[in-house]
Amino acid sequence: MTPEILFEDNHCLVLNKPAGMLSQGDETGRPSLVSWTAEYLKVKYRKPGNVYVGLVHRLDQPTSGVVLLARTSKAAGRLSDQFRTGAVSKLYWAIVEGRPDLPEGEWVDHLEKDRTTNRVRVTEEGEGKFARVAYEVLTEGAGMTKLALRPSTGRSHQLRVQLAERNLPIVGDRKYGSRKILRALDGEPRIALHARELSFTHPTLGETVRIEAPVQADWPESSPAWWGSSRGR
Repeated sequence: MTPEILFEDNHCLVLNKPAGMLSQGDETGRPSLVSWTAEYLKVKYRKPGNVYVGLVHRLDQPTSGVVLLARTSKAAGRLSDQFRTGAVSKLYWAIVEGRPDLPEGEWVDHLEKDRTTNRVRVTEEGEGKFARVAYEVLTEGAGMTKLALRPSTGRSHQLRVQLAERNLPIVGDRKYGSRKILRALDGEPRIALHARELSFTHPTLGETVRIEAPVQADWPESSPAWWGSSRGR
């Protein structure tokens, strides 16, 4: 799996993460977005020793799309502040089983993570972490719906859980109730969730940077037969 470079300068690197790739290394020792980036920078700029790569946010392993990395500790601090304060604008595409009652709207929940099982659940108001996402129906057919999702918070598994809570599991997300199986380009499981767009303020220039990540061949909508004859608008 090879990430696609979408933007690069002395302070930031924005990549299109393939589904199935870890954002950050774990105990398995498998390649991750961070390790790939470190090796890429080391080779390209002929840097001896360790190379700094700051992961200021992440995507779940079965999710694809745009990820912002920092190339300096100063940039990492400033970008992390933007994510923490909600100053970063994010757009996701998701294909779900079923259809929302309304063509657009907003969902608000409180989420709690069980670190033993690595699962998140919706809890009572006043408990857990506040989560909000705006949604819009883009396309529908064959019992599935493509949604545009704009979260204003960044909780662990947030979109996966908020959709599943409304009986709209993301296609391929077996952990949260999907009946379907999807495969990434390397054969590993993936889900039909793609981080489509990211807008942030450049950490040194102060300019708005907007990056769009194209879907790859394993995105289910890429197949002409995916929606069947009942494809909507």
